[in-house]
Amino acid sequence: METPKRLEQALIKLYNAFHNNELNPECCSACAVGNILDNRDSWKHLTNGHGSLELSYVGRVHQNLGRKFNGYSPLELLQIEKVFLEACGFVVPLCHYNPKPQDPTNKETLFNGLCAVVAHLCKLDNVANVMDYSKIFEYEKDTPVYQFDVIYE
Repeated sequence: METPKRLEQALIKLYNAFHNNELNPECCSACAVGNILDNRDSWKHLTNGHGSLELSYVGRVHQNLGRKFNGYSPLELLQIEKVFLEACGFVVPLCHYNPKPQDPTNKETLFNGLCAVVAHLCKLDNVANVMDYSKIFEYEKDTPVYQFDVIYE
């Protein structure tokens, strides 16, 4: 199955952001959606609350006109961000009185968020989760289904 272009581009951007320490759940231009949208924060006008699924007036207009931002509709973008924030340990929508993780830019926290986002992005495009490694552990009659060449140095 071929990977849809929007999914491939989103995965590359998120991968680079993660490894370049440019992913920050509390910054609209450096969060999951901010990175997917080329580090722009204009998407924040699609909703009145960071992490909310409720479209603002501007968001509803864009949604109703069928507008896409790097391949994603306004509602899809809000869903992606909500998944990311919740998997990072935030209570959404973000506000000063809602609990948040102690260190929101901790690599493990961000990795958990990215795993959830990647699964969600794959689901949006009806693609098997590219991060699902369970296949390598499949077995039949106590024998691995897949064989790997192991190189010892």
